[in-house]
Amino acid sequence: MQRLYPMYRWISVCALAGIIAITAYHRAYASDHLDTPTVIADPAADIGDIFAWTSSDGHRLNLVMDIVAHQFSDKLEYVFHVDSGARFGKTTASTSIICRFDTAQTAECWVGGADYVHGNASDTAGLEGENHRFRVFAGLRDDPFFNNVKGTREAYDVAGASLQNGTGVDTAACPEFDQATSRKVLDTWRHTSGGPATNFLAGWQASSLVLSIDLDVVSNGGKLLAVWGAVHRAPLAQSMAIAKSRGKWPAVPTIGKPIERTARPLIKNALVGGPLAPDAMSNRRKEAYNRAQRPGWMQFSGDIERTLGLYDGFDGTCGNQWLADSKGDPHRRYEKLARLLADDRVWVNSASTTCTQFLAVEFTALGAPGALAGDCGGRTPNYDASNIFRSLLIDGTSNGGVDGLTRDEKTHSTVDFPFLAAP
Repeated sequence: MQRLYPMYRWISVCALAGIIAITAYHRAYASDHLDTPTVIADPAADIGDIFAWTSSDGHRLNLVMDIVAHQFSDKLEYVFHVDSGARFGKTTASTSIICRFDTAQTAECWVGGADYVHGNASDTAGLEGENHRFRVFAGLRDDPFFNNVKGTREAYDVAGASLQNGTGVDTAACPEFDQATSRKVLDTWRHTSGGPATNFLAGWQASSLVLSIDLDVVSNGGKLLAVWGAVHRAPLAQSMAIAKSRGKWPAVPTIGKPIERTARPLIKNALVGGPLAPDAMSNRRKEAYNRAQRPGWMQFSGDIERTLGLYDGFDGTCGNQWLADSKGDPHRRYEKLARLLADDRVWVNSASTTCTQFLAVEFTALGAPGALAGDCGGRTPNYDASNIFRSLLIDGTSNGGVDGLTRDEKTHSTVDFPFLAAP
């Protein structure tokens, strides 16, 4: 066992307290919250979650972006990036779906250069593109993310107290909680103030940007699609083009500077932000994460690697996290998973019409036990994605249910547009 040096112990406890404050904060509603100071200052720039899956008829890719604010900003661009390739981890083509709004919430969207739409997209039937290649909805819907915020906060309290009282860490920075502490952490996490787990986010409404796009528009590079969402500052010189000219839609706008991005749940705030880092350091890394261009994403694998050890220790056994190398160099124990997560995109097998397993594409490519090779993977609004992810980080399984919840109070559709339940 390696005892925590005083400064390391101080950082650990302060960081855990930071997580507690974050999860308790009233805007910590979805898996990408709470975000950086820049995004917090503008809720219309704050992405909660990204969802992506194939339609049951095999013809379309369905996409959802939830925004914290109750309306979209006329100064921002909301962008889905859909990369495509023939094999996992390598994409060779990319399509950008760009949507902008005016002050009356009139939408204007481009799907690459293939299609365009302009108008009021708040009706549940949505608006169809002029070339009939996609449909878009933009308006308030029920947020499908669910989270036992209080139970999570209380579980971190238990872990924080143990670290403060002298629990050591191994050479891979995994806390060596004893079995009694581990049981208390996990049991506390599954309850709310000692009672049944409750969803702190029940009834929360989000501004939802929903699209259903013909697959051949976004799969030029191959059947495997990698999706991520971003919010960009709209260039001032490119005001929203309301009127068309000579029967043609406006040119696809240049995308402005990025200020927010997300894909898989919990990556930025639970891993890159670093529960062992002071707030100022955490915010700097998250701000950099939001602004990084694709070629620079791997720089964050080190941040993620340093954080994975904390989650690995929650069950009292270090080294059983998914993809952890428990027999090699302990300083590189979490490197493989960290590099996988640093490439933060939601992977969808568009050749499949069945979507039941979160991370199915990753599991299949890496030979994980129980992988459903014929599943589309992706993320539907009904996956318990965050808890499945937590399970993988804690004990290497995909059992989910870490915070005692397994579903939202409302039922969301994966078939009927606009998919999310009414607010």
